[in-house]
Amino acid sequence: MASVTRDAPIGVFDSGLGGLTVARAIREALPHEDLVYLGDTARVPYGTRSAHTVLRYAQTCGQHLRARGVKLLVVACNTVSAVALPMLRVELDIPVLGVVEPGARAGVAAASGKRLGVLATAGTVASGAYPRAVAAEDPRVEVFARAAPLLVPLAEEGWISGEVPSLVAARYLEPLAAANIGALVLGCTHYPVLIDVLREQVALCCGPDVPVVDSAHALALELSALLTDRDLSTTSTGPGGLQVLVTDRPSDFAQVAGRFLGTELDEDRVDAVDL
Repeated sequence: MASVTRDAPIGVFDSGLGGLTVARAIREALPHEDLVYLGDTARVPYGTRSAHTVLRYAQTCGQHLRARGVKLLVVACNTVSAVALPMLRVELDIPVLGVVEPGARAGVAAASGKRLGVLATAGTVASGAYPRAVAAEDPRVEVFARAAPLLVPLAEEGWISGEVPSLVAARYLEPLAAANIGALVLGCTHYPVLIDVLREQVALCCGPDVPVVDSAHALALELSALLTDRDLSTTSTGPGGLQVLVTDRPSDFAQVAGRFLGTELDEDRVDAVDL
């Protein structure tokens, strides 16, 4: 592994806004760590791209963050996590974590041996990433995955409560309720913005005891353990910083980012980069 320092930042990469929910979970779990977030807003969405194209985009973004001296890379995009982690681990020569495997492990634990439901983008569902990850953890757990594409624009538009998102969520949950799932994994980083609506509709459609698993929080817990195991935890005792990079339209990104990050993000804190 290439030499890195404990006080180097953690890199977080996503195709756009959604990965900010992962950055938020990391900041809550590891408040002293510095983060560098890269949103590839010029080429979003990744979920509709071919695997070859996703690999190329992921390589470019990963190399950019590695050149900035990150000690570890968190892939906050489910699509990239599904297809590109082995390539990134080899090429970057630093630890690389994705959101699929931690989410799958947390989902298996929450389901307690029952069937596991997954809401995700069409690309992530088509990749079969969650069934593979769940099978690696416990092959006895059946996975029922459902694409829920309308939840992404609802999150970005701020329609996170009321009749419209409730009806949309209920529609997507119908087949999962019919499958009698024991837990639901949010397999897209946009979906935690709608966590209240989703929990309410899961309780109504699937049962009040069916937990909703946020893969961002699951990843943050595994990241904390990895930093300790690799002796990569920062020595800083002050609040960690956040640098935000995007590949297009930084002002638009800043206007919406607060909904995902949990705190407002000034436009002058978002820098445009050319990949």
